[in-house]
Amino acid sequence: MSDLKKVAAIITEYRPGSHADVLVGKFLRGFPTDEGLLEPRSQIVSMYLDQVPDNDIGCATAKAFDVPVHESMPGALCCGGKELAVDGVLLIGEHGDYSWNEKEQHLFPRRYFMEQITGVFSTSGRGAPVFNDKHLSWRWQDAKWMYDRAAELGAPFMAGSSLPVCWRDPFVEHDLETPLKEAVAVGFSGLDIYGFHTLEVLQCMAERRAGGETGVAAVTCLEGEAAWAHADGDGTWWRDLAEAACATVDETGRKDGSMRDHCDNPAVFLIEYRDGFRGAVVMLNGYFTELAYASCTHDGEQQATWFKCQGHGGPLGAYGHFSYLGLNVEEMYVTGQATYPVERTLLTSGMLEAALTSRHQGYERLETPWLDVTYRSYEHLPWRPTGPSPSGACLDPFPPEGSP
Repeated sequence: MSDLKKVAAIITEYRPGSHADVLVGKFLRGFPTDEGLLEPRSQIVSMYLDQVPDNDIGCATAKAFDVPVHESMPGALCCGGKELAVDGVLLIGEHGDYSWNEKEQHLFPRRYFMEQITGVFSTSGRGAPVFNDKHLSWRWQDAKWMYDRAAELGAPFMAGSSLPVCWRDPFVEHDLETPLKEAVAVGFSGLDIYGFHTLEVLQCMAERRAGGETGVAAVTCLEGEAAWAHADGDGTWWRDLAEAACATVDETGRKDGSMRDHCDNPAVFLIEYRDGFRGAVVMLNGYFTELAYASCTHDGEQQATWFKCQGHGGPLGAYGHFSYLGLNVEEMYVTGQATYPVERTLLTSGMLEAALTSRHQGYERLETPWLDVTYRSYEHLPWRPTGPSPSGACLDPFPPEGSP
């Protein structure tokens, strides 16, 4: 009998280049890392596909690896039986034909998926570790319900994006209890889809500050000329840190010249933390196509780094940062213990919703007493890249279907 942990993959859509492709595919084929291809310690034994578009590859992939595709989530979790029959759940509620709301949030059904998953846990009399890809939900009440329900059932829970486990150049990891005063993460693309990624860049560093995470008191979104005007006034602190963050990125990820030369419509999320720490997310479409970070301590010490992902372009089309995400998730399946705090993603989920609400309500400052999320960062991750850039060993012998 195999001693591999059995995992059910609950997926919205499995198409080339999707999160299912670049994450589930590694659980099936192996994890390409800086040290080479690592064999999985778990096994995808069932799948549920909520949508099957014309370019679906999930059905063919499942058939190739002899993985049954079930017509319901309970069917996948119970492997066709009556009770939970897996040791872990991989919830990938990203991509697919789902509605958008007036705040420009993509309404992925992650809470509904979690309801189905925890329903099976409840009726089976036991839980199992669950990983939720990206933010918990587009709505705070649903995100908090997911967090609370997992805790109520004693199910280990992790969530979030691959950004906290990608390469950093130069490598920067704040020691726990670093006296941080302020920090900025810089990103690009849509405010919902990549605003979350950029918030996770900020939060995975900010949570290591002295005293640990205390929660967020208020969030304000600024956009366009109002953002640049703020940068010249009260926002000189975030402007200077954003420039320092951008300076770590070479010409492949940013244009020549200043931020203003190329970005006509910046967006800024101003984050006021409950302990007086302040952070900002700065989205620079037209100027920047990477993610970066900079911080300043109370003593004036500044650090900056480039969060480097392994994309689909060029010969290294492995999305290797998803290997490190998958390995940390698999560690939870094997040990029954989360490898980093899910509270990080609970908080970033709420911060993103608050920022988009601020934007929708005329860029008002939104007080957020509900974001009183407190936690401590873990000392170390069990799996993370070893260098500033993906090595040749990280070449995937089975690249994602969407790769060249």
